[in-house]
This record gives sequence, structure tokens and C-alpha cells, in this order.
Amino acid sequence: MANTMENTTTRKLPKHDDQPLLAKNTARPVAPLPKANHKIDMTSREAPTEEEQDVTESTRQTLDHIYNSWIGHLTAGVSPASIMGAYADWAWHIAMSPGKQGQLAEKAWRKATRLSAFMPAAIGSECKPCIEPLAKDSRFKGEEWQKWPYNIIYQSFLLTQQWWHNATTDISGVSEHHTRVVNFTMRQLLDMFSPSNIPFINPEIVRRTIEERGQNFFNGLMYWLEDLQHYVSKQPHVGAENFIPGESVAVTPGKVIYRNHLIELIQYSPTTSRVQAEPVLIVPACIMKYYILDLSPNNSLVKWLVNQGYTVFMISWKNPDRNDRDLCLDDYRKSGIMTALDAVNAIVPDQKVHGVGYCLGGTLLSIAAATIGRESDKRFASMTTFASLMDFSEAGELELFIDESQVDFLEDMMWEEGYLDAWQMANTFRFLRSNDLIWSHVIHEYMMGERAPMFDLMAWSMDATRLPYRMHSEYLRQLYLSNELAEENYKVDGSAISLRDIKIPVFAVGTRTDHIAPWKSVYKIHALTDSDVTFVLTNGGHNAGVVNEPGHHGRVYQIADKAADAPYVDPLIWEEEVPQRKGSWWPEWVTWLKENSSGETTPPPMGASDKGYSPLYDAPGQYVLQR
Repeated sequence: MANTMENTTTRKLPKHDDQPLLAKNTARPVAPLPKANHKIDMTSREAPTEEEQDVTESTRQTLDHIYNSWIGHLTAGVSPASIMGAYADWAWHIAMSPGKQGQLAEKAWRKATRLSAFMPAAIGSECKPCIEPLAKDSRFKGEEWQKWPYNIIYQSFLLTQQWWHNATTDISGVSEHHTRVVNFTMRQLLDMFSPSNIPFINPEIVRRTIEERGQNFFNGLMYWLEDLQHYVSKQPHVGAENFIPGESVAVTPGKVIYRNHLIELIQYSPTTSRVQAEPVLIVPACIMKYYILDLSPNNSLVKWLVNQGYTVFMISWKNPDRNDRDLCLDDYRKSGIMTALDAVNAIVPDQKVHGVGYCLGGTLLSIAAATIGRESDKRFASMTTFASLMDFSEAGELELFIDESQVDFLEDMMWEEGYLDAWQMANTFRFLRSNDLIWSHVIHEYMMGERAPMFDLMAWSMDATRLPYRMHSEYLRQLYLSNELAEENYKVDGSAISLRDIKIPVFAVGTRTDHIAPWKSVYKIHALTDSDVTFVLTNGGHNAGVVNEPGHHGRVYQIADKAADAPYVDPLIWEEEVPQRKGSWWPEWVTWLKENSSGETTPPPMGASDKGYSPLYDAPGQYVLQR
């Protein structure tokens, strides 16, 4: 199979008999108690009326909502019942596993022995560690950590961390979900008490404190007070004021040519005398704001795409408030994607459209594409997804926070306001990568006294949005819990849709270190559609892997085509056999778009006033500025 890998710049989809893989390019009155010695006539008591029962049930539900919402604000939205249920499952089963208990006792003894043997040698300058940190763990990489007594401290911590990993995994009878929850939360707890987070046993902080005579802690305190003020007043993070959409980010010229209660549609101004006939419609995630795809001019996907000769349209989602609590998932399809598609068809008539979706936007786009595919609507020329899930059976670490108890708890939290607040979403994402996004920040800014500079991608990640009550509930229950889309049970207009009705070419991008949409789950699009699929695996995470402009140092990717009738290839085999290429995958995507386009033409007008799509105001519009 390795012989079929051809690193060519001209990509061709394999025929049926080719190898499967080609590398490429209210209350009620209380009745009086009966007197003593009087018989109670049970038949004289009236049963509660249906209306009274409804009032009682409503009161009960309201009390539950209020209580759980209050608890949720104390636990950052994490359901205590869900966590306690996982730990109860783990504790009961480990209590009933004497063999596992014996194994853990043996491991504890062996680790203690290793550490004891390490201690005498730890004083020396050349001492080999008895345990190495994980590849992604950079907390103890510094030279000062290798000297006594700090080497003993961090080695002891790593051995303890390893023992707890063994104690929370491979317990017979514990559900896989509960195993992952216990293992993850225990790891977070241990990381909280990591030696690197304790100032007087972190040699780097000790050295900085001596050098600056404690000024670093004073600076850190000032930074903490400043951040606290911004957090309480709900102001952007310090430094984010330098990255305002329309001023320094999201500055690609264009016009908002349509607006409704849910979206603004931006049409970008052409920069070339000739453009591809088929326009591009981008559907960003509604979880965050769209301008991750139009950041600074040097890394704007939109600007780059326009400069390549494409007519680009972008959906900008409204930041929902309590009045939008009843917006449903299908509203995002109809009033969002389909309405935008109608507008694009009016401005660029008689041409198909390249649909592009990022994250949840890609999931919504696939729902729309499958729906119109069922109806033999052929307005899409192709579909591109960036870090998007369609099969949620293995949805990464985010699914640790998604079970029946957790979803019910989140619904109680959203019930009061009518939406999931932005802080909850942001805190969840930070919690998933606490070492990188929480503790590293605490150490460097509040202990070392170093204020990290703000940059465009970080400022965007802090410009969070809300999600409507109903839509978010449907998203979690129908897609995450029930996996209805992949299992062909998701209904649109009363009938189930199938992703196999997507017959257009598909370009899918997965990112190697994505903790929101793991690339192996993104890869499943090969088995879910009956389309020719071009798959790209790039280095970077959920965001940085997509913002992948040409010239960015250290970028690599893999790319290969699979014909609709070619056999399925296991993702690990795919990863092993497809050659790695240096640079950005953006040029590969443009080449693919051109292969699925019909040629060049003159740029279309900005909007279509005669059809009700007059330019309203300049990009980036108003919805993106909502907080």
C-alpha cells in the first residue's frame, strides 16, 4: 500500500479498482386535622384536580430549576450529581476488586522503592530521573528542577500522579464514561497541587523572588486585581481592547447585504478582476464569533481566499439573549444557512455554491447538505468542513461533561436566563486544558510577575458568545447523547435525514491535537457519506490548526483522497502511510476548490438591491460587536 503513496501536485481521485488511498496534494389550603375518636371518612376527601396537580408539578420544577441554577454558579456548571455518580461507581467496584487493590499496593511499594533509591543520587549533578514527564508536560523541563531537592519533589509528584492514573483506570465493572470522568477529575485535582504551582518549592519562582526582592509577587497581585476587576465588570481581558472587530481584526472590506433575527450575511469585496464562477459561503461556529476566519490581515482566511479570486460570503451569528431562548437547532439551519444560501443564489444566480463550515458550523452545514440532498436540491457544488464532528460517539474530552445528569443540570442553569452564558463555555474549554490555560497563566502572571502579551487569536478566544436554551439542549441531547445524525435518526421536517444523501465532493480538515473535535472522529466522514472525500490532517489544535496561513513556521500536514466507492481505510493506517508535507494546507484547499469549479467570470455586484439584498453597512457588521 505504501507504494501507492504518490507525492504529486496534481491530484486525481482513484477509480473503483484503484488502491483506497492516494496521497495528495402558586399553594393549596390545608384541611383541619380530624378530632380524636372520630372516624375519617376517606370517601369524603376530594382528589386533587388536574389543574391543582399541574400547579404543584410546576412549583416543584421551578424549585428544582432555581436550586440547580444556584448550585451551578458555584460549581462552574459542573453537575455534582454526575461527578459523585462516577466516583461512587469507581469506589464500589474498586472496593470489590481485591486483585486490583493488591496490584495497587504492589505498585505503591515499587514506586516508593524507586524513589528511595533515587534520593541518594539526587544530590549529584548527573542523576538520571526515575520517571520522565509525559511528552506534553513541560512543567519540570528547566535545569533548576533537576537539582536537589527540587528533583526529589517533582519526581515524587510524578510517581504519585502515575499511581493515581493506575488507580482510576482498568477497574472491572466501571463504565467507560465514569472511568474517564474519575481519571480526568483526579488528574485536574493533582495538577492543582503540582509542585510547580507552589511558590516556595518552585525553583524558578524562588529564583525570581530573590532576584527581584519580592517585586514579582507585588506585580502579580496588581495583575490579579486588574483581571478580577475586568471579570466582575464583564469587560474584555486586559489587552483585548487592542483587537476590536472592524479596527484591527475582521478588517477585510465587505458589506452586510442581509440581516434577520439570527444572522448577518457579509459579502466581501473582490480584489481580482476575475473570480471563480462558484461563490463560497462560510458557516462559522455559533459557539464563538466568526472572525477567527478573518483575524489580522496576515492570517485571515477570508482575505487570502478573496485574493485567490473567490467571491466569499460569511454568516455572522447573532449573540443570543433571553428573548432567543426558544430558538431551536433547526432555526439555525433554516434562518441561518438556507436563508443565506437563498441570498447568495440571488446575488450570484445560476451558479452552485461551495459550502464551508467550521466546528459546529460544519455540523450544521452537513445537516443542511443532507436535507437538500434528500430533496434533490443541487445548489451546493462542494462541502468543506474544518474540525467538525458528524459522529459524536467519540467526541473527545468535552464529552466528559455530557451525560444525562450533566445535560439536565445545564438545562436548569439555562432555564433562568434563557441561554448558556459565555463564561460557562469559556471555563469549560479552559478546564479541559488547565495546565496550559489556567495554571501556566497563574504561574507566569501572578507568581513570576510577567504579563503575557495579548495576540489576535487569544483575544478572539475571550470574545465568547452565548447559546440559546432550546438550541443548546437539542444540540447536547440529539447530537451528543443520542448521536442521531450519524445513526440516521436526526429528523428535519418530520423525516430522518442521512448523510449518505450528500453526493458532492467533500474536503475535511482534522487537527492533530484537537481536544474538541478529535481528528479520528472527524475522519469518520469517510464512512458516513457516499462522496469523494479529501481529508487533511494538520498539526496544531482546534483553532491554530485552521488558522494556518502560508509562511507560518513549523506547519506540516498530510492529505489524501478517497473515492466514494473505494474501501474504508483505518485512520491509524492512513496516518502511517500518507506522507507528511511541510507548510500550510490552504493552497491544497484552493487547488481542490478550483478542481470543483467551472471557471472564471467577472465579479458579481455587491448585493442585489432589486431582489431585496441591498448593502446595509460595512463589514464586519453589528452582530459581531454584541456582548
